[in-house]
Amino acid sequence: MATWTSIHRYVRMSPYKARLVTQLIAGRHVNEALDLLKYTPKRASQFVDKVLRTAIADADEQEADVRKLYVHEARVDGGPTMKRFHPKDRGRAHSIKKRTSHIVVTVGEGPRK
Repeated sequence: MATWTSIHRYVRMSPYKARLVTQLIAGRHVNEALDLLKYTPKRASQFVDKVLRTAIADADEQEADVRKLYVHEARVDGGPTMKRFHPKDRGRAHSIKKRTSHIVVTVGEGPRK
């Protein structure tokens, strides 16, 4: 069984927030997953939607049956963290961690076993 993977790297969003969305679509039919992402009010749903559509397009290009595609894997890996400092009173500074994510979506024909 063939699978197609798409990755969006260095998304400026914390992995925790993006994982909330990818957990919704893992194991679902791609049409159902697209509908869920369309009506999910989280910012991460836009990024995951784009990656899912790319994986579907890759499968279609390889002449797979798009009507039989399921989301086999949807995961978010942590990317590099940008470290910034915010000035505070009396000459102190507090660190701010601007996190990034790598969103990975894999689709395949038929549900995953």
